[in-house]
Amino acid sequence: MKILFLGDIIGKPGRDAVAAELPGLKAALKPDLVIANGENAAHGFGLTRAIAEEFFGMGIDVISTGNHWADQKEILTYIDTEDRILRPRNYPRGTPGRGSNLYQTPAGSVLVINVMGRVFMDALDDPFGAVDEELSACPLSEAADAVVVDMHAETTSEKMAMGHFCDGRASLVVGTHTHVPTADAQILPGGTAYQSDAGACCDYDSVIGMDKAEPLQRFVRKLSSARFSPAAGPATVCGVYIETGPKGFASRIDPVRVGGRLQQAFPKLS
Repeated sequence: MKILFLGDIIGKPGRDAVAAELPGLKAALKPDLVIANGENAAHGFGLTRAIAEEFFGMGIDVISTGNHWADQKEILTYIDTEDRILRPRNYPRGTPGRGSNLYQTPAGSVLVINVMGRVFMDALDDPFGAVDEELSACPLSEAADAVVVDMHAETTSEKMAMGHFCDGRASLVVGTHTHVPTADAQILPGGTAYQSDAGACCDYDSVIGMDKAEPLQRFVRKLSSARFSPAAGPATVCGVYIETGPKGFASRIDPVRVGGRLQQAFPKLS
């Protein structure tokens, strides 16, 4: 099975870059499922129904999120009826939406789990316990042909711990939230593909995708003078591509970086 995961899509520059680059990626890689983190898609904060439908129209199959998933309040009702959008699974019971779902593709079924870390983040329920419940209820190669975990977290240590916690039980564990692509794409000893952060789909002449003037103002002068807004220059599409074998374990993982300022040669796109 072939799965393409795109990192946090930030504002209109990120959405435009994905719209421009995704057709070529799909033509070259022929993924069976495309997942994208969309929690920063609405001017950098949250997701709206219109933007979600725009993503589905582009060919994104599943939208994961993170700590900004509910910033646009209209999503609170939409997410209950749209099972292609996930919010972190470790929110308390009764929170609108769902944190995981099993998706059917022509190549087989894919369980996608979205969780949020707790180090320097909101004090949510245990993400490890939440993931363990999902993996136990829908085991890889038995109830699901592939399993993807989006670990939306601040620290690399918590993300790496999740990768090893899931090793041998998931096809891919990928980190989101910090918006900078890491150089540690690998297949762990038990067969799980892992990367600490997929990066973001954004302009990298920025501070994690945001126009750099206001973050610099806050860091240098400790003053807030305006809202953060997405950097408006050429955006790079960043993500991770994996292929799995018959039992759902990863046989290949490659970082994806196309367009914009971070463009690099993707390994032959084949």
